[in-house]
Amino acid sequence: MRNIEFIPSGTKINPSQILFPKIEDEQVAFQIEKLSKSKHDKNEMLKQVQHDNDAEKSQISNLKSEIQFDDFSKLDIRTGKILAAEKVAKADKLLKLLVDVGFEERTIVSGIAEHFSPEEIIGKEVSVLVNLAPRKLKGIESNGMILMAEDANGKLYFVNADGVATGNIIK
Repeated sequence: MRNIEFIPSGTKINPSQILFPKIEDEQVAFQIEKLSKSKHDKNEMLKQVQHDNDAEKSQISNLKSEIQFDDFSKLDIRTGKILAAEKVAKADKLLKLLVDVGFEERTIVSGIAEHFSPEEIIGKEVSVLVNLAPRKLKGIESNGMILMAEDANGKLYFVNADGVATGNIIK
């Protein structure tokens, strides 16, 4: 076996340099604290996102059973316009509405009185389920249903088709 010399003997070399600085215990402790705080902040953010997702899922989790297209096609949903509104006597939640559905004016009793005053909804364009079987509520025959959307906080919104003439079919 042959002996190989990489640096000839007697060669002068430069003074050595420190390649990596020494890390003091205080620096290590500071970085660990910084990582812990970052992890804690991340966990708090994840908890908030999870809370928001849970609220959203609670709305989504209320999904009803699957229906067939034929079931949906039985629904006659049309655009309408609220012509008159008044509170129903001895009922905190009910409003009696007169709604133009294009081919006639209908009385519809709706459980939206806790969310809207009669005055603020007159003239509102709405979506109406017109082929719902009539039902008596507090002695008033209701002939249809106003469609509403509800957010995670329980706030109601009218499902409407702004600018579409009354009586148009919603598909």
